[in-house]
Amino acid sequence: MASLQVCAGGTLQCSFGAAPGVLNVLPANRTLVGGVPAATLLDSIPIVNITPFGMCQSTANPTVIAATSAALGVFTPMPCVPATPAPWIPGGAPTALIGPAPALDAQGTLVCAWGGVIKVTQPGQTSTLVP
Repeated sequence: MASLQVCAGGTLQCSFGAAPGVLNVLPANRTLVGGVPAATLLDSIPIVNITPFGMCQSTANPTVIAATSAALGVFTPMPCVPATPAPWIPGGAPTALIGPAPALDAQGTLVCAWGGVIKVTQPGQTSTLVP
């Protein structure tokens, strides 16, 4: 089943984040969708591609652990710094290549090292499908 192609400016949400983030896609592959760079499964680098999600609520995040400990056990969220060690997990069949990597569709997910699951909430465009 086809799904929407994700591109630069798409909105993301982490299951432990307090706010949405944005997907940044560098124009290295020279493929545009609606005038902006199209995303691939490799667009998963923290800060470069994946922006922070406000305050992190994960009890596995070392900064949250330290802040909670300093607050004598009172749970204390800390600013999110995404920790995404692996590429996106494709949601559909990765049949379309953009440069050296499969295109990222709106069903893709990304796992954070602190336990969060990052999903696409708005792909950044509404007309181009990935087969």
